[in-house]
Formats: sequence, C-alpha cells, structure tokens
Amino acid sequence: MSFRVDLDMFRGPLDLLLYLVRRHEVDITNLPIALITKQFLDHLEVLEQLDVNSVGDFLELASTLMEIKSRLVLPQLESEEESFEDPREELVERLLQYKKYKDVANMLEDRGREFQRSFTRLANDLPRRNMDPADQPIHEVEIWDLVSAFGRVIKSHDAKLPITQVSYDLTPIQTHMGRIHRHLVEDGELAWSSVFEVGMHKSTLIGLFLAILELVRNHRVKADQSEHFGEIWLRPGEGFARQLDESQVDDSQHVAASAGEESG
Repeated sequence: MSFRVDLDMFRGPLDLLLYLVRRHEVDITNLPIALITKQFLDHLEVLEQLDVNSVGDFLELASTLMEIKSRLVLPQLESEEESFEDPREELVERLLQYKKYKDVANMLEDRGREFQRSFTRLANDLPRRNMDPADQPIHEVEIWDLVSAFGRVIKSHDAKLPITQVSYDLTPIQTHMGRIHRHLVEDGELAWSSVFEVGMHKSTLIGLFLAILELVRNHRVKADQSEHFGEIWLRPGEGFARQLDESQVDDSQHVAASAGEESG
C-alpha cells in the first residue's frame, strides 16, 4: 500500500529552505549550514514517508547542503585561505532568486483575492522585495509548519502493531476530510493534538495528515498557532462550506485490511 501526495503543494526544496531561514531568523547571506541542514533533513524524513518516489529534488538539495557542510568544516591551509570561496554563495544566489519570484507570486495572489472582495490594497501592504526573509515574521501556520508538527506526531506516537500481525488502514483520504469537516461544523475549531490519537497505526496518521493538507490547500480550513511548537488549531477557512460533497464523506468507503504474518 502506498499513499500519494502532490509535492507541488510544498513548492519544492527551495521553498523549504526559505521557510527555515525565516523560521530561525538567520541572515540569508550567511546561512548556518549545520542548523539548516539538520532541520531540512528532519522535514525530508516526513516527506519520504508520504511518497518516497517524489522527493528527488529534495534529496538533491539535501546532498548539496551536506557537501557544503563538509567543505566548511574541513581545515584550510594558509595558502588556501586567501583564495577560499564560500561554498554557500551559489546556494544563496539560488535562494535569493527564488525569494524574488515567490514575492511576486504572493503579491499577485494577494491582489487577486483582494480584487475578488472588491477591496483596494494599500501600497505599503505589498511585500518589500529587498527585505531579508529573517525580518519577515510568519503570521500564520504554513505547510512546512504542519510537516514539522506531523514529524513530532510520528515520533511521539507508539503506533506499532504486534510483531505477528501486519495491519493497514485503507480509509480514503476523502473520508478523513469529511470527519474533520463535521467536527468543524459542530465545534467551530479542532485542536491538532486531538486529531492524532495515541495508538493509531502510521497509515492512519498519514491519511489524517494528508486530509488536513488537502483541506488547507483548498482554503476550506485554516491553521492558527500562537507560538512556535504550540498547539495548532484548525478552523473554518475562506472556502469552508457547511456541507461537503457527499461522495467525499461516505464512511462506507472505509476499508481496512489485516494479515497475520510472521515478521522477522
């Protein structure tokens, strides 16, 4: 069994790298490679569990970070120090170029939403292109925040089954989406920690996570967090409707399979 997720929603490895720079409020032109590399690999570990066949670009950048890290820690001879070129320069240039295009894309997206609401955006509300990303606060939970939080869920949950049994939860993601939606209709909000129950199988955890990602991506649900590593709250988003398509929330689609097999 495999779970498929469109990694385009994560906007690629440079998007993750830029997020880490902003999150740790570091100078983009002087990347702390050891810290960034560790955080990048932590996020990559989660992505590999979602779909190991679709993380090639992330693995490539991870290799680049590891290479840069190793070159920086190698001792330099005095004769080499004069001609030493910072191995981070090329990566920083790529990151700055990505940031420039992302700022423009975000500006156009914001304008489109504002025009739909018939409001006029003030000039001083537009992104400042020359601002260092370390100075740009993260106002709301981003996709990468959810990936980080899910990584902590995976590590903290004891979802192991008895060694003599292999079990899979094949519940469709649409079913998970419907259940989350009903919780929001009834209660108005849902705590991240209450979604992932202790003892759930890893396949169930992944299914729930992908359901949340899909709801957030379609603006049906928004995620708020008052502080880093604090509780994440799921609340109705701009595209939230009182009802979802019935074909997406039919609990009868739930299928579970288990096979009693010896595991070495």
